[in-house]
Amino acid sequence: MSLRDRLRSISLRQRVTLLFVATGLLASIALSTASYLTARSYILQRRDEVVDRQAFNNAQLIRSQIRNRRSEAFELISNVRTEQGGFAVLHLGPENLYFSQEIRYTQAAFPSTLIESALAGVTARQRFDIDGKPYIGVGVNIADIDVQYFEAFPLDDEQRTLTAIGSALIVGVVVVGVLAGLVGVAVGRRIMRPLERVSEAAGDIAEGGLDTRLETEVDPDLARLVTSFNDMADAVQTRIEREARFASDVSHELRSPITALAAAVEVLDARRADLNERTQQALDVVISQVRRFDQMVIDLLELSRLDVGITDLHREDTALEPLIRRIAQRYGAENLRIETVPNFDGVASIDKRRFERIMANLIDNARLHGGGATRVSIEPVVDESGTRTGTIVAVEDSGPGVAQSERTRIFERFARGSAGRSRAGGTGLGLALVSEHVRAHGGRTWVEDSANGGARFVVMFPEEIA
Repeated sequence: MSLRDRLRSISLRQRVTLLFVATGLLASIALSTASYLTARSYILQRRDEVVDRQAFNNAQLIRSQIRNRRSEAFELISNVRTEQGGFAVLHLGPENLYFSQEIRYTQAAFPSTLIESALAGVTARQRFDIDGKPYIGVGVNIADIDVQYFEAFPLDDEQRTLTAIGSALIVGVVVVGVLAGLVGVAVGRRIMRPLERVSEAAGDIAEGGLDTRLETEVDPDLARLVTSFNDMADAVQTRIEREARFASDVSHELRSPITALAAAVEVLDARRADLNERTQQALDVVISQVRRFDQMVIDLLELSRLDVGITDLHREDTALEPLIRRIAQRYGAENLRIETVPNFDGVASIDKRRFERIMANLIDNARLHGGGATRVSIEPVVDESGTRTGTIVAVEDSGPGVAQSERTRIFERFARGSAGRSRAGGTGLGLALVSEHVRAHGGRTWVEDSANGGARFVVMFPEEIA
């Protein structure tokens, strides 16, 4: 996964927090680095001034004394007052002799470039380390007497000071990073709060709460968002209600002509014996289509009532197995096998009228497209703690099953799977009605493969309305 893909997978709140942390860290690191370099430059510059002044003073003292006491060079260099931890070396040019203040530190302790510069007649200064300890060395050329004076000054105090400053700045960077993260979390929550309200409102609208609206915001940017969302919700509600009224009105207006057609067809069917064979075949087609049309109008009227929410839900605890058996007998499936999971009472809180429509449509769907229902199973839904959270009723058939790509679409209105398109009958509304009635209970509907290779239509009723 690329860095861009990883960033896209991070939530907006996390990205805001990371942005604040990154900005805070970059700003604090830049400021700390600048502060450290400034402090280091200032401290070392002041140290260089002190070192130069002391080295030149000692060199001047050597110059005034060695003119008449050149043979006492060792004694003279031994009497030079250097800082604690520092040392000095004296070089006599004509004799090419070095005299060290301490036996531990000779001219070899100084950098060769510093020695060469002083011997070449150039006064120089250079930083170096001895056994891991920092020093600054000064080489002073005393030209009139051909003598070179070298002195080393310890930088332990300066190093400790810079270490303390650096540690303090690192702690400051960490503190700034933590504070920036906390600010980022707070800002992310504040930014996400309006979006969460929008998401919740959109979810309520998607679940059927078309009158859901956002409250007015004081912030002008958020106010525009609220206004746009509410305007969109108004437009959606108006359109859905208009379409629902249109479908309801059309379905209602179609009832009268369909009733007249049905009556006329029954009259013709009663005089079937007077018709020739070809006319009887045409009459059979008309009868089947009128009945299908009549059922479609009934289903559309029911869906219209569900859409506008004029049907109530009356739930009561009901033993499902005997109820399903009565429904199966009523719809011509007397031999349907109904099984309840052992040690389960098979009682669920349902609306009996809606449940009958659900089971009737599922049995009819299995008859039309699945070779008939073969089994109905009743099972409890249990969570991880063993608490019952709902009840599942599954209707299995012996048909070809439902393709994976069609398992969601077949619950839409007028949607028919590939198996349904190859068979006559059905209105394409039965499974949509099942889905709507189950949704009214707060449950959900899906289809999967059954153990015998057919389809298994499953409806789940929760213990309480979601």
